[in-house]
Parts: sequence; structure tokens; C-alpha cells
Amino acid sequence: MTYQRLLEVTATEANLLAENNAPPGFDEIEVQSRWFAGYFSRDHQSNHGQKISIISPGEWNRGAGPDFINATVEIDGETRHGPIELDLDSRNWELHGHNESPHFNKVILHIVLHDSGPTFFTRTSDHRDVPRIILSPGEVNSALGRPRLSQALARPGRCLQPLAQMPAGDAASLLRESAKHRAQLKATRFEQTAQLHGFSQALWEALADALGFSANRLPMRLLAQRLPIKKLLKHTPEDREAIIFGTAGFLSPTLHEAAPRDSREWLEDLWTRWWKHRLDYEFPENRTPAWSTRATRPGNHPQRRLAALATAALQWPALSKLAQQSPPFKSLGKALTELSEPFWDHHHTLLSTHTERSIKLIGKSRLEEFLINTLYPLHPDHWEEFEKVRAGVPNQKVKRCCERLFGSIAAAKPHLKFAWQHQALLQVYQDFCLEDLSDCADCSFPEQLAQWKTPND
Repeated sequence: MTYQRLLEVTATEANLLAENNAPPGFDEIEVQSRWFAGYFSRDHQSNHGQKISIISPGEWNRGAGPDFINATVEIDGETRHGPIELDLDSRNWELHGHNESPHFNKVILHIVLHDSGPTFFTRTSDHRDVPRIILSPGEVNSALGRPRLSQALARPGRCLQPLAQMPAGDAASLLRESAKHRAQLKATRFEQTAQLHGFSQALWEALADALGFSANRLPMRLLAQRLPIKKLLKHTPEDREAIIFGTAGFLSPTLHEAAPRDSREWLEDLWTRWWKHRLDYEFPENRTPAWSTRATRPGNHPQRRLAALATAALQWPALSKLAQQSPPFKSLGKALTELSEPFWDHHHTLLSTHTERSIKLIGKSRLEEFLINTLYPLHPDHWEEFEKVRAGVPNQKVKRCCERLFGSIAAAKPHLKFAWQHQALLQVYQDFCLEDLSDCADCSFPEQLAQWKTPND
């Protein structure tokens, strides 16, 4: 029994049917971000039976018109270049007036999550038919890493008894294989982005994602996608920071007036540098990332996270080179924790007061999240180094998994010491607890635990 086999035998026909019939309830901008990252298949069939291959998803459009521009696809072997539009529903092409707008006349592909049938056409204002492909709810759920439940009830499940009877070695083996499976999934995601956009860009997006913490993970990733590192590096180090904060929507010509006196000159200079590039990078308000600042500690404010990303951009060629070493954990980790910038060493936000004590741009927890979610998965041959990383405080999902599998946090204590164990519990919780709509009644995971043996048995 392997973890992959465990997943296969517990994926009942009823569960698969429920997943395929799941109603689409997705955030369009999040689906677009995953599409751009390469998390979907690159080969499709259009609504008219054409074979569609995605060569390049293009780049984010910052103006009026389709979502992506300068994309490249093959349609029945013929290469086409142009814009791509992605909508949740095929009806949106007409409902949003794309069929009457000249901005959409050069669209080469229409991507939808729900096809409303042949009565809704994807035609341009000059009556050209645009090929349409449909992404299934199951495929989108997989790309977004979204299980069918947002959380399971925090109470012991049926797996409590078989886990309690399982030999300690077998339980450790199960969790180790679960953690390795999770790492492989993360590595695959990274490689999908790297295949489309290159290693450096995949690393840039992964760092932005890690810095986004929880509430701002998607806005940070969107920013990294809309400001490709290759394009950003064409500018001077001084201008990169201004472009990042300007594109994020945090700069204005009067911002310095509300700042403490000792920050005003710096903010005026930041605006001046952004103003030179504003027409090339600014997104309209309806396409600007929605940043969250509610209940956010100063150290987690999105402006401070952007500051860390901007400072990394100043040294990006060297950081990217370190990340491609084997293993890169210590060298890249040291470089990231030593990132420093005079203003941000003593300010939490653009308008905050000066702090006497210096503040690290990337602290231990953010660094460990980046290493755990990106670099350790890319180097499975160095698993023994990952095994030594101590775990932090369990998050709510880990705690719920402990309740479901072991009955309590106290009972699960032997499995909470290291970071890889937390990753293992998160994967089990996602694969079984969050995929089971019956609250344990129809879940076959407890019965299958009896089949698990360590590889040496």
C-alpha cells in the first residue's frame, strides 16, 4: 500500500460523481491566476471539436479588453497569436458586451468554466467565431487545490480506533508518505509554472505567494504575475521598488502629505520614480489586487510584504542563482533573512512612524513557509534535511486533523514535533476529511488503515 494507492481505493464512485456535479462557485480572478501559472492541462478540445494546445498563456492585460494578451495557441496544428478571454460562464461573452466591442475582435480563444450551450455564441463584432474550451469543475478544484468542504467538524472520526491500534512505525510511515506526496504535488505545481515561464519567474511567484501569508496570498501572486521578474529587471534597482508599489495601487501624488516629516522626502521620490513608469504598468481600479488589511499586525501588513518582495528584486539575479544550487536551503535562506533596505528597516508601512529597533523584512516563519512550500519539495533527495525542521504552532487545520484522527491535540503530540508531520496531517485532512461529504459515515479511509504497512514489512 502506497499513499497514492490509498487515495485511489478510497475515491469511491459516489464521491467522484458528487465532485463532477459540483456547481461552479469560483473566483474568476483566482482561476485566471491559476491558468496563467500553468496549473491546467495544455491540451483541450474546443466546442467545435478542434484540437487546442496552449503554447503560451501570454501576459496579463492592464487595459481594456481581454484578460490576457500576446498568447500563443495551436488550433488543429495552426499556430495563432493574440488575446485570450477567460469567463466563468459562456454567456458572459454576450452579457458583458464582448460581441460588440472592437477590443475583443482579435481574441483567439475563449475559456469558460460553464458552457450554457449552442444558443450562446463566442463571436466578435465582425462576426468571427472564436474557439471555446470548457474547464470542468473538478479540473478547476484540482488546479486551485480546493477540496469539496471548507472544513470538517472538529470531533473524533471513525479513523480514531484503527489509528490507535496501528503500530507506531506504521503510523509514522503513513504520515511520512503523506508528507512526501504533498511535497510532490507542490513540486509539480512549481514545475508547471517553470515550464511556461522559466525557473526564475516560478521562483518569483512562489516567494510572493509565501510573503502573502494568508489573506494576501492571491494579490501577491497576481502582482508577481503581472510584474514578471524578467521585465522588472530591465529597470534600475531604484525604480523597481516604485514600480512594485505603484502597480499594487499604494502610491498617490499626495501620499507624502499624510506621512511623518522624516518620511516625506523619501515618499515624494518614490512617487516621482513611479510616475515615469505609470503608463506602462498601472492597472485600472477594477483590476487592481484587493489587498486585505483587516486584523493585520504591522509586521504582516501587505505594504511590508511588498517591501520584502521589492528588496528581493534588488538582488534577484543572485537569489535566483542560489536557489538553483543543490541544496539551496542554507545559502538562500541566509540571503533572504539578511535582506535589508534603509527605509523598511525602521518602518512597518509607507505612513508609519520610525522605529528605533531594526525590523527584519523576512522573519523565520515566512522563510520556513517559503522553504517548506517551494525549495524542500524541489529537492526530494535531501529529505533528511527537511525532516529536521522543527514545527511551529499548529494552525487550525492541523488542530482539526488532530481531533479527527487522534481525538485531541494531546493524543497527537508525538506527530506534531516536526514541520513535515504538520504537512502530512494537512494532506490527510485535505484528501480525506475535506473530501468526505458524509461526516465519516461513507469514508473508507478507516478500513484501509488496516492495510497500511511500512515499506520494510
